[in-house]
Amino acid sequence: MAQPYVKETYKTTSELTSKQKTTFFLRMLGGIGFTFFIALLGLGLSKISGFDRVGPLACSIIIAIICRQIWDYPEKIRVGIEFSAKKLLRYAIVLYGLKLNIAVIFNQGMPLLLRDIGTVVFAIVFTLLIAKWIKADFLLSLLLGVGTGICGAAAIAAVSPIVKSKEEDTAIGVGIIALTGTIFSLLYTVIRPFLPISSIEYGIWSGVSLHEIAHVALAAAPGGEDVLAIALLAKLGRVFLLVPLCFILMYWMKKRTLNKSDKTKIDFPWFLIGFIIMSLFGSYIVGNYINVPTSVMEGISNSTSFILTMAMVGLGLNVSFQALRTKALRPLIAMTITSILLSVVSYFTL
Repeated sequence: MAQPYVKETYKTTSELTSKQKTTFFLRMLGGIGFTFFIALLGLGLSKISGFDRVGPLACSIIIAIICRQIWDYPEKIRVGIEFSAKKLLRYAIVLYGLKLNIAVIFNQGMPLLLRDIGTVVFAIVFTLLIAKWIKADFLLSLLLGVGTGICGAAAIAAVSPIVKSKEEDTAIGVGIIALTGTIFSLLYTVIRPFLPISSIEYGIWSGVSLHEIAHVALAAAPGGEDVLAIALLAKLGRVFLLVPLCFILMYWMKKRTLNKSDKTKIDFPWFLIGFIIMSLFGSYIVGNYINVPTSVMEGISNSTSFILTMAMVGLGLNVSFQALRTKALRPLIAMTITSILLSVVSYFTL
């Protein structure tokens, strides 16, 4: 008789017999392999003309959600899928820290950091205000506000365990932010030649208003290397703000649970410490004390993106169309309105 599935069994493997451990690890590898396969499909789909504008993250999540509706994956491999959705997600956030060069921000980007703070506050506050007005789901709207203000999918993934977000909400939020950000970045490239601003101002505008690093790069690259550099610098300031924002959200969650007399423990996001350590390592150690070839750093960056994609697949496999219909529309409206306002306000305050 097959062993019944117990949620998060991988946390108590010491209690299993040798045969059960073998069965368990086979199921674990099966689930991880399943998310790997779908992530690979998403990566391949993103290479096709048209889909290359959407990106592998959004493509993979779409495939995972469709797969979940048409062909429900075997219950036996759920343990591996949950490992991808939870553990790989944290590993990806830690490695994502290498993308943040703190030294550059402190040396060159401090004036931009003030604009970035304004972006983060504006995005979160207005998304929640509009969400309250149209009666949208609060937590999903909060995730979208954070993703809009900070750095898209990575920010949503980082704050979701802190605010106790459901896995399906995290996946929906990531999918929405990836698709919406891609549309906005394409619109930026279309209107760029007609804007009465300098190339550098366009780069700053892109960096302080678009959703993800990939979206900023997509919009700014046609303007040349200098435009791309200033745009990424402005964006990195927003990524840096992920750290203090996470601690603010931890404090807010603790107060919220106390006010509600809820004894739910708020776990410390240790992966955030890893994110900070990797940021410091990439900013001050690599290049100064350790010479790492550019190809190696690019390989780590690509691997990080793929691991994050696998994690998003794991989350996407928990999404139902019913959840999309009932929960996603109003938060999407709130985030879209906020994104438009953010673009307009940041443009006229250049």
